[in-house]
Amino acid sequence: MSFFKKFFSKKKEEELDQGLEKTKSNFFSKISKAIAGKSTVDVEVLDELEQILIASDVGLDTTVKIIERIEERVARDKYLNTNELNNILRDEIVQLLAENNTEDIEDFIPPVDKKPYVIMVVGVNGVGKTTTIGKLAYQFKLQGKKVVLGAGDTFRAAAVDQLKIWSERVGCDFFSKGMHTDPAAVAYETVDYAIKNNCDVAIIDTAGRLHTKINLMNELSKIKRSANKRLEGTPHDVMLVLDATTGQNAIEQCKQFTAATEVSALALTKLDGTAKGGVAIGISDQFKIPIRYIGIGESIEQLQVFNKKAFVESLFKKI
Repeated sequence: MSFFKKFFSKKKEEELDQGLEKTKSNFFSKISKAIAGKSTVDVEVLDELEQILIASDVGLDTTVKIIERIEERVARDKYLNTNELNNILRDEIVQLLAENNTEDIEDFIPPVDKKPYVIMVVGVNGVGKTTTIGKLAYQFKLQGKKVVLGAGDTFRAAAVDQLKIWSERVGCDFFSKGMHTDPAAVAYETVDYAIKNNCDVAIIDTAGRLHTKINLMNELSKIKRSANKRLEGTPHDVMLVLDATTGQNAIEQCKQFTAATEVSALALTKLDGTAKGGVAIGISDQFKIPIRYIGIGESIEQLQVFNKKAFVESLFKKI
């Protein structure tokens, strides 16, 4: 590995550590209290650990899996010191996430066999959807890729303007048909623009309001069909943006959107602003959809590709 790669790798590691600081502080302070004065991992410790995982928004189903795995180790090894609990917990979470057969991507590089690589971005208002689109476009630009942003959120006031500002900030192309126009038409023409202008990546924004499930399904399906009419197989990814600070509500949003459309990737934002970073573990386990990107700060550079092992290692690193 070159000096520069090592430097940037170290920088990303430090940013991830800082981004998860609130989650780590909350998580480990509670574990320390739970095992204070204990010499072995007993039923009481496991009960406390279960409550801590649930409070960290890992989710009930995933928490039960983790506790059952630790119980099996306690039964098998007969004696487990509480000093080993962090290592055991880390190992079990890594193994649990490894069972999600999705592969971690290494960098912001679009698939070589897909040009333009078309991403349709969905999610409710307020989760950081537009900001994530801008940060993602910036990362693709750093890779030397030509990017166009399609303003498909044509209903929310100022949504088009916000995306245009991001395109100017990033220095990428922008396509819009204005407010109150058909989002499906925007999707079709954004893909058309990307093809005609030799773009490597097209990112299509969509309206961020929660409809009834039927309306949501119909609208998202229409947008997808429209993109596919211009270029078969697009969008290549439907990326759902979720706000980590909302905890279990993020899991509920994931349920609704995955029921409405074929979500193929997730972006988890605002991890630096919450003690609920455990939600990443629950989402990855429950939905088997890859968390592709994580937001760990407000600056334009603070979007990272999600690596399951690096995330867990950072989560268990002592502050």
